[in-house]
Amino acid sequence: MSERTSRALLERLIGFATVSRDSNLELIGFIERYLAEFGIRSELFYNAQRSKANLFATIGPQDRGGVVLSGHTDVVPVDGQAWTVEPFRLSVRDGRLYGRGTADMKGFIASVLAAVPVFLAADLKTPVHLAFSYDEEVGCLGVRPMLEELARRPHKPLLCLIGEPTELKPVLGHKGKLAMRCCVKGAACHSAYAPYGVNAIHYAARLIGQLDEIGTRLARPEHRDERFDPPYSTVQTGLIEGGRALNIVPAECEFDFEVRALPGFEPQTVADELAQYAQTQLLPAMRAVQPDTNIQWQALGEYPGLATPPESEAARLLAHISGSTDFGTVAFGTEGGLFEQAGIPTVVCGPGSMDQGHKPDEFISETQLTDCDAMLERLAQYLARHELNISRALRAG
Repeated sequence: MSERTSRALLERLIGFATVSRDSNLELIGFIERYLAEFGIRSELFYNAQRSKANLFATIGPQDRGGVVLSGHTDVVPVDGQAWTVEPFRLSVRDGRLYGRGTADMKGFIASVLAAVPVFLAADLKTPVHLAFSYDEEVGCLGVRPMLEELARRPHKPLLCLIGEPTELKPVLGHKGKLAMRCCVKGAACHSAYAPYGVNAIHYAARLIGQLDEIGTRLARPEHRDERFDPPYSTVQTGLIEGGRALNIVPAECEFDFEVRALPGFEPQTVADELAQYAQTQLLPAMRAVQPDTNIQWQALGEYPGLATPPESEAARLLAHISGSTDFGTVAFGTEGGLFEQAGIPTVVCGPGSMDQGHKPDEFISETQLTDCDAMLERLAQYLARHELNISRALRAG
């Protein structure tokens, strides 16, 4: 088997344990050397510690913007999961390729790298850009400095295809996300004298109850968008911690919550409403008992939603290469909204299924990988015949 097939390249990529908490530089170095074999120069965008990097490279004309093929290099941890195969070594069984990141989303990156000679041979009129990022799994953090730089360039990319696993179905939208932490500082005392203390857990519970009321309002019919599942913005509390002993009124409690927001809905409004409730309804009662009590907020992460118009050039190109106009949405987030904010229209389509992502024995089918290879060949053929027009078609909608 050639070392440049998507399956062989996926085997190499899976061998790099690029969990988000660790460096991705060995994987990035491998891709940089691979592209250099074809005479393709890579740009690296490092984090502040220079322990991680994004990679950006262009195939084809250098004097114009083109189509970005985007994927993240980091994967989620395997700690505590019951794997039956080695997670960072590719295993093959019954037409399935097993390993951490096979579906999410090194399968797509492998297909892109395997398509490099196809793009080079196609005499592209519109270039292809490769953009591989870090720290997507922890809030779409890594791609941001790279996008800031691309937005300043005279030849900004025209559109972006993010290869997150959609079973190669064309996707035009997903929800955005806001994650927050609330820290309640109460006042401790012996539980026999509970009214003389400020129970941080009780006040946190009232805040969580208020979040539930907000979530109920967001689910009303007037706020729904049936393209999504569930068809409304959601609010949920995922972590809570507080208290030291049953006979001590707890002085501290903190909880983490998230908002999954439909495109067009600003999730910060939920956090603002909760903060206003705390300021007007809870803090006066808390401080009447103990003046130095408090409720504080910490942002944990956010990324915007995506809603690409079906009449846009980005959607038309995706329909052509995927062979379908049955556009859909996904429940999970991507870096797509950040590309869109940078002025780069974005669509999502990639091999594998997120049903396998983040789970033990993650896999991608060999058929999905070869079908992705074929989709990228169609993209090469299209870009060899067409020079995309950013001034008119790409901005439609």
